[in-house]
Amino acid sequence: MKHVFIIGSKGIPANYGGFETFVDKLTKGQKSKEIKYHVSCLSNNEKEFEYNGARCFNVKVPNIGPAKAVYYDIAALKRSIKYIKMNNIKNSIVYILACRIGPFVGHYKKKLRKLNGTLIINPDGHEWKRAKWNRYIRAYWKISEKYMVKHADLLICDSKNIEKYIQQNYKQYNPNTTFIAYGADIQKSKLSDDYNSLIQWYKEKKVNKKEYYLVVGRFVPENNYEIMITEFMKSKTNKDFVLITNVKRNKFYEELRKNTHFEKDKRIKFVGTVYDQELLKKIRENAYGYFHGHEVGGTNPSLLEALATTDLNILLNVGFNKEVGEDGALYFTKESGNLANLIDKLDTMNETKIKALGFKAKNRVRKEYTWNYIIDQYEDLLVNGLSCYENVSITC
Repeated sequence: MKHVFIIGSKGIPANYGGFETFVDKLTKGQKSKEIKYHVSCLSNNEKEFEYNGARCFNVKVPNIGPAKAVYYDIAALKRSIKYIKMNNIKNSIVYILACRIGPFVGHYKKKLRKLNGTLIINPDGHEWKRAKWNRYIRAYWKISEKYMVKHADLLICDSKNIEKYIQQNYKQYNPNTTFIAYGADIQKSKLSDDYNSLIQWYKEKKVNKKEYYLVVGRFVPENNYEIMITEFMKSKTNKDFVLITNVKRNKFYEELRKNTHFEKDKRIKFVGTVYDQELLKKIRENAYGYFHGHEVGGTNPSLLEALATTDLNILLNVGFNKEVGEDGALYFTKESGNLANLIDKLDTMNETKIKALGFKAKNRVRKEYTWNYIIDQYEDLLVNGLSCYENVSITC
């Protein structure tokens, strides 16, 4: 039996979040009887419970601001090592999602090694590039990433571009890496076009089927909202630009409003969030096109969901996005006028061409990014493929 301790997600059951959805799907879709998952969950108590066949253990964390996530990961790691020792578990696997605890991980790696355990890291994306962090936190993230790579027995990258980055930037540690992507749901929405909640949503937001471009994502600068809004406002399209995002009237919002004056363009519609996943899927399916301006991170969940549902996908031309979209999407740059001109051309694009792009996009997801495929890869690695990585000696 392989005991796998997953640390770094907020836990399961998952209602939102990339890592949370990943852990939920991984445990719910488990096929192998040779794996027992142990999942840390952020909570206000220390209870244990079972979900999707996994042993879930709550970790109580004080509200200490940005350091809360670091505290949580360390506390979960300590709890996992204690459990491994008390239960005399042989060949345990600790899988840490994201690089938050690099300065501390070497200490716990030594404890884990004494118990014959293996440390796996998912490096996630370039967290140190995110604009929401000040320069001190960014510096911490970069240092933390360095030490997580140094002490990992194996790094599972959900993007080939991230794997390449790890190999090139940390070659002094001779990192062991492998690529397993994030997954996507490829089923069509269960809702019909005359579903009451859908009709009500369209009426409330004043939009119509196939008469809007869509974006879904976190409201952060590195997702390039300013470029997409500015270029959309330059375009001549009569369609709307619907932004499903958790807008907060913070410094970023005020700067965006000041720089773009989007409130003067009735086509720009910030519509808040949509937590009903079937409704969100139907809104994606009915969009004329989908914009994706993300440039920080690996395989982005919202991009996979778009490729699986929307026919016309327009992505920022960066390695992360091209790796996923390939020839099933169109691409824009940050050059002034580039996206605006593309939007004007898309308004008159032949429906046959749009459907052809949609077919390629869905086929891409169906071949490489289904949860069933991702789960198979993980289980094969965890059960059969770790022998060449376990207890790799690392020069400290």
